[in-house]
Amino acid sequence: MLPQTQCRQCGYAGCRPYAEAIAEGRAGINRCPPGGEELVRELAEATGRPVEPLDASCGAPAPAAVAVIDEQACIGCTLCIQACPVDAIVGAAKLMHTVIAAECTGCRLCLPPCPVDCIAMLERQERLGREERKLRAAHFKRRYEARRARLERERAARRATEQEALAARRKREILERVIARARERLRERSD
Repeated sequence: MLPQTQCRQCGYAGCRPYAEAIAEGRAGINRCPPGGEELVRELAEATGRPVEPLDASCGAPAPAAVAVIDEQACIGCTLCIQACPVDAIVGAAKLMHTVIAAECTGCRLCLPPCPVDCIAMLERQERLGREERKLRAAHFKRRYEARRARLERERAARRATEQEALAARRKREILERVIARARERLRERSD
């Protein structure tokens, strides 16, 4: 039911941890500014809890937005790419970056790390109905999960590479010790 923006305004690391906290009774149903009052009503209906006003400490509801990068000002630092929870920003180190507008959740997580403030949030012009919002949320959730899976594969590959390098270093050290001992024995014999 959550919008799957992964914006973290609720105080949780993403929509799933917040949903789990709601389901376990550890969090209120009123901590999602992107979902607004409408989501609070839907969650109240689904959970049987009373409707509460949106928790102002989490931020105010805002219109759906999309990130836009001023490509002339972009320095290619990749910090925005690393911050995007759904891989909606593309580019390469020291090259210009751009946002795939249709994939941007509007989470605003790319704004703080940008050292040159070249990212702006523009209001999305389309107004979505309940079913369209659910479809978009499902799409964003798939992108978020795909990114998490990609990052885990990359971590596993780095670990494997590190383990291979460590194993090769150990072999080299063992061989160096064996060779040193063999040389020492040869010297002893020649003496």
